[in-house]
Amino acid sequence: MHAAIFDLDGTLVDSYDAHYEAWRTISATHGVAVTVDDYYRHFGRRNEDLLRECWLRAGKGELTADEIHALDHEKEAAYRALVAHRFPIMDGARELVASLRTAGFRTAVGSSGPPANVALAIEGLALANAFDAVVTGRDVKRSKPDPECFLLAAERLSVPPERCVVFEDAPAGIAAAKAAGMRCIAITSKGHTVERQGEADIVFPTVKTVTVAAVRALLA
Repeated sequence: MHAAIFDLDGTLVDSYDAHYEAWRTISATHGVAVTVDDYYRHFGRRNEDLLRECWLRAGKGELTADEIHALDHEKEAAYRALVAHRFPIMDGARELVASLRTAGFRTAVGSSGPPANVALAIEGLALANAFDAVVTGRDVKRSKPDPECFLLAAERLSVPPERCVVFEDAPAGIAAAKAAGMRCIAITSKGHTVERQGEADIVFPTVKTVTVAAVRALLA
């Protein structure tokens, strides 16, 4: 048995612009600037790191756990409002997941996002019954590049790490997959270029160009 574990943002969901717009909007209301570079460096990781860095730089001092929770909730609610009525699906995402399942792969989501975002993504992708396991940011204590997220997904799938392939776009996620002892396929996205995805086993320019044969060959 083999498994495919999918990050959502930048792999199945074209969420880069919507996430940045949400960050830009909510930070401005608090008198804080989140730059494109800030967003780029933290994309695919937990929000806490970006919040601490940008709020401290703006002279707001160290954020408390309650403040981080409130700001995190505010930002993610803003994101969901942006994508709720026009969900940004990656071209070929549904077809790839369906093809892998037809080929006998077990499938999972391994995301650092909050449960509400993950649920919205699965609904927007129309893949409600397509994943055998789902891991969100609430399920783990350590964010990528720590491998906890992907190792937990493999455990829930009952598939050993060496039989798993991870689909990612962010360098932190790619590093997490490799640290988990898994193969990794990177998808080039708006946020991450081929040059930043060097640790992946294979880099594809789009989700649509990935084939089941290529995935099988990687795990052979």
